[in-house]
Amino acid sequence: MKKKYLVLAAALVLMFLPRYANAMHIMEGYLSPFWSVFWTIVSLPFVIIGFRKISKMVKKDPNKKIIIGLMAAFVFVLSALKLPSVTGSSSHPTGIGLGAVLLGPTPMSVIGVIVLLFQALLLAHGGITTLGANTFSMAIAGPFVAFGIYKLTQKSGASKGFSIFLAAALGNLITYMVTALQLSIAHAGASESFMQLLVKFLSIFAITQIPLAIAEGILSVILYNLISEYRKEGVLAHENQI
Repeated sequence: MKKKYLVLAAALVLMFLPRYANAMHIMEGYLSPFWSVFWTIVSLPFVIIGFRKISKMVKKDPNKKIIIGLMAAFVFVLSALKLPSVTGSSSHPTGIGLGAVLLGPTPMSVIGVIVLLFQALLLAHGGITTLGANTFSMAIAGPFVAFGIYKLTQKSGASKGFSIFLAAALGNLITYMVTALQLSIAHAGASESFMQLLVKFLSIFAITQIPLAIAEGILSVILYNLISEYRKEGVLAHENQI
């Protein structure tokens, strides 16, 4: 039974493995050195805390490595599916919402930065100088919002499936809201104001991101139901850890 669900979970992830990709996160050269350094400094404390949290988690229960590895693969595969959006960025699922529910938001900052680094180096998705900005939007803002939504909906008495769906979908959307904010701040100038750019970026992102967010929410619920079979074996990470 255990092997059966492991195969199903792996197959579900591999179904979404992209055959090619021709777009990226905020890519190299689209942020000035100032904003590149700024977002790196802002993101660094979350990543450090996340490393410490994962270390404690694994020491307490080595079986947590299975979920950590599965969530890393889930995030890597989904975030490698690229649909070109506004200049200098793209739209894609993220996978961070489900990870935030299972592991907590701070461990997802570590998973996210590792995924983004590998994508920048191996797939030319994103960039090294923009790694801090991409980490903040996808691996920090997204997971914390997803985690908060999950907690709030559970306290309100919503079903587990609905809570996970909403957390994954809104975690996805907030990633692009933050990305739009980052691009608007970085490129505001004499020709277009910050608000003009923000409205433009958000409106263009919404065309591709809303249906992707809904799809990610549904997929996250399906994968959670498969992973939850491991709860009896003690493999599934305890939820709601900061």
